[in-house]
Amino acid sequence: MSAGGAVGASGAAGAAAAIIQAVRASGVLVRVEPPGFGTILSVAEAPLVVTAPAGWRGRKFAYLTSYKGLAFHCVSRSALPLPEHIEVVEAKRIWVPG
Repeated sequence: MSAGGAVGASGAAGAAAAIIQAVRASGVLVRVEPPGFGTILSVAEAPLVVTAPAGWRGRKFAYLTSYKGLAFHCVSRSALPLPEHIEVVEAKRIWVPG
């Protein structure tokens, strides 16, 4: 976690739940490639990113953030470099519909 971006367990659960609730409410989840995810983070004012292991045996990395009312999801083979100013929540798992 980045300095100043650390979130307590209850705060992390609340932040992840808020993003999931936003997806349920809007029904919109956009899957993007890692470069597109980076672009979204670069234009968002105060991004919150939920990260979790993904893939078989957790050998990939999953990311979730919201921007302008949409939820963006990305899976990468390697960890994405996240700028220090981004608030990061480390989750056990990110589940997205098929």
